[in-house]
Amino acid sequence: MNPPIHASGSEDWPVIPVTLQRGHRVASGLNGDPRFPGGTIAMQRPFFAELGLDLGGFHPGTLNVSIVPLSYQINQPSVTFRQVRWHPTEPAEDFSFCACRIEHWGRWHAGWVYYPHPATKPKHFQDAQVLEILAPPLQGIEYGQRLHLCVNPAELSFQPRRQS
Repeated sequence: MNPPIHASGSEDWPVIPVTLQRGHRVASGLNGDPRFPGGTIAMQRPFFAELGLDLGGFHPGTLNVSIVPLSYQINQPSVTFRQVRWHPTEPAEDFSFCACRIEHWGRWHAGWVYYPHPATKPKHFQDAQVLEILAPPLQGIEYGQRLHLCVNPAELSFQPRRQS
């Protein structure tokens, strides 16, 4: 299954400005944790493929994007996998994927919002205003760079963050 190709910024898929930020670097394997050689995405990829989601054309890591001042809610993701046992010693996890498009230097790329469910994720939690995006390799991308994200609101919606 590939993310649907969709026109950017149409009325039903609003464009959200986002900022690329450094994440935990576990998905890409750049944090050096020996439990995840090559990163968690590289380890999970064959399990997702077996379940019908081919991530072969995507960078084996995530783009962590800040959506401040917004928050998000997962509604009806394109794909949800329950109890995926992708690691020999870590517990099984639930994952959802929402189709998205990410704009980098004026070009739109099909991707997925990657959402490991916090209830089944053992550690490396994301801030509530950070989304993880799976995208093809994007040349010249840098932390702090402003990008644009387009997500089907039936799958994932944005709202102003409530102050506590």
